[in-house]
Amino acid sequence: MNIVCLDMEGVLVPEIWIAFSQASGIPELSRTTRDEPDYDKLMAYRLAILREHGLGLKEIQATIAKIDPLPGAREFLDELRTLTQVVILSDTFEQFAKPLMAKLNWPALFCNTLEVGPDGGITGYKMRCEKSKLTTVKALQSCGFDTIAAGDSFNDLAMIQAGRAGFLFKSTPRSRRTTRTYPPLRSSPTCWPPSKTRCRAGPPGRRALWEHPAARPARTPSSA
Repeated sequence: MNIVCLDMEGVLVPEIWIAFSQASGIPELSRTTRDEPDYDKLMAYRLAILREHGLGLKEIQATIAKIDPLPGAREFLDELRTLTQVVILSDTFEQFAKPLMAKLNWPALFCNTLEVGPDGGITGYKMRCEKSKLTTVKALQSCGFDTIAAGDSFNDLAMIQAGRAGFLFKSTPRSRRTTRTYPPLRSSPTCWPPSKTRCRAGPPGRRALWEHPAARPARTPSSA
């Protein structure tokens, strides 16, 4: 039994922090998990910049309200959900994600939560669990699911490598170099579908990683 686990930002919707960086005129906020694999370090950096500029949750939510899904994302999700079970695994926060989930027709979402002060300032955040994407994938596997994962950043690599199959979407060269060693396969993959994907097979007995040719990295600021 399969379940598809998808990242959200950079795969289904534009990067929230990049959009807010552009809206606020603060280029430092465009740094994402494509640039910094340590999520705690990245969030400490972001929150320090928000405090420095006196910005809080309402300012970010005003930007999110103007964000639409990437072209074809809702149609893709609607079709995929007729074929198999799907869950969105994201390191975003419930205070950010709700309007985006409405535009994606309310898929299942596992994400984190922000800690917000009385003045609307973001004081911290609470992760669902340690290594949340990998932990969730392993929990699903313990329930008998074969996981198929897709993402675009460093924080997606663990769930991609742990699954039956994995896809990188518009990844960076640095992220792709990180995937050259693959964990052992429980079952042998095949190129699927060979006419639409580029198969990067690992050594014998190892899993393959797939990258859709339409998902080649764009020469734009990196993503979260």
